[in-house]
Amino acid sequence: MKKLIFTLTLLALFIACEDSKSDKHAMLPTSSGNINNLQVVIDDDLWSGEVGEVIRNHFAATVDGLPQEEPLFTINQLPLNSFDGFTQNNRIFLYVKKGEKKQIKSTKDHYAKPQNGVFISGNTNEELIDVINENALDIISGFKESEMKEKQRRMSLSRLNVQSLKDSLKISLTMPSVYRFAKLSNEFAWLRKDIRTGDLNVLVYEMPLDAFQNEETRMQEIITMRDSIGKKHIHGTVEGSYMITEKAFAPYLFETKVNNRFAYQAKGTWELYNFFMAGPFVNYIIEDKPNNRYLVIEGFTFAPSIDKRDYQFELESIINSIEFE
Repeated sequence: MKKLIFTLTLLALFIACEDSKSDKHAMLPTSSGNINNLQVVIDDDLWSGEVGEVIRNHFAATVDGLPQEEPLFTINQLPLNSFDGFTQNNRIFLYVKKGEKKQIKSTKDHYAKPQNGVFISGNTNEELIDVINENALDIISGFKESEMKEKQRRMSLSRLNVQSLKDSLKISLTMPSVYRFAKLSNEFAWLRKDIRTGDLNVLVYEMPLDAFQNEETRMQEIITMRDSIGKKHIHGTVEGSYMITEKAFAPYLFETKVNNRFAYQAKGTWELYNFFMAGPFVNYIIEDKPNNRYLVIEGFTFAPSIDKRDYQFELESIINSIEFE
């Protein structure tokens, strides 16, 4: 009997703790901040010295594949004694403190929801720098994942009906209703969104599974694929002009996963053959064995004279929302 009472008491305490956690989470304020805006909480002397330089080298590094230099994150620095109240509501933050045990701790929904934060401490500058250098790639990956989820959430609030994509190419995407279909067939889809100075574009098409087998020629095969699609479908206003991969710089090529499927990711710059237009692109070639194909999905931006990082991030967020039928 005593054992039963003890067990029931523990169960009641556990339920009470879980309810308390749930209540606390429900009371958290909604996080804030523009997409890819990182709050770095660090005292001014550290920020202006070698620790701050290391942070900037990682978190404000240049984004691959853009025609001009733009940072991974737009950083807002705040000293520790100012990190209070609404300043704690930023969706992603990095908190760096000197004078405590060397360690790193990740946290979710600590001050607001949704929120992804990282606390770093060390007794010396050298210890802080070691922790940052050892963990920067994982921290950046976590922040980017959080920002992509938030972007996808925002896009889902007014979502484009993509039933025709399901019918033709057996996929679904989460994208805002301001996009429209420019072209659609059983083999190819082109969706566009007008912006103030140009447009954002998403292309979807198929390639056979035996394509891209030679590692030594893979990049050239991807360029040839892109250029052939551009010549067939993406034309400029001048006769004989069409989209190609910029010849001056080879694209970056990575291996990754999209919806748990192996994919090649190429990032670079496109241009119009026989005309003066250009911009960045990101191309994913996703292995789709159930449908016996590679599914190719690309996002490219035309936005002259303005920053393009966040436009490309929107396109990547759309691509990574893909669901296969």
